Amino acid sequence: QVQVVESGGGLVQPGGSLRLSCAASGIGFRINVMGWYRQAPGKQRELVAAITSGGITNYADSVKGRFTISGDSAKNTVYLQMNSLEIEDTAVYYCNILPYGAKGYWGQGTQVTVSS
Repeated sequence: QVQVVESGGGLVQPGGSLRLSCAASGIGFRINVMGWYRQAPGKQRELVAAITSGGITNYADSVKGRFTISGDSAKNTVYLQMNSLEIEDTAVYYCNILPYGAKGYWGQGTQVTVSS
């Protein structure tokens, strides 16, 4: 049984910080890429950040310099440290775990609301 469990979302003021966590279990393949996506109301889901098993990271232009993705392979966990949050960062954030040679698994999503 596969579980992808996210946590860390919440309400924060502009300029604040949040740290999202995503823990995966039950995946019968070595993980290739872990990533965070987000979907704001009326918009398509977009990639926010991703990290490969080798530690290579990729960020959306809109979050570069503000967000940091990291992973703990021993725990099959990926984190997203979000600093200098902006109102435009408000969205449901989804974790995606992509194993080698298998489909990706999605978390249930966690709401991040940036508002004054």
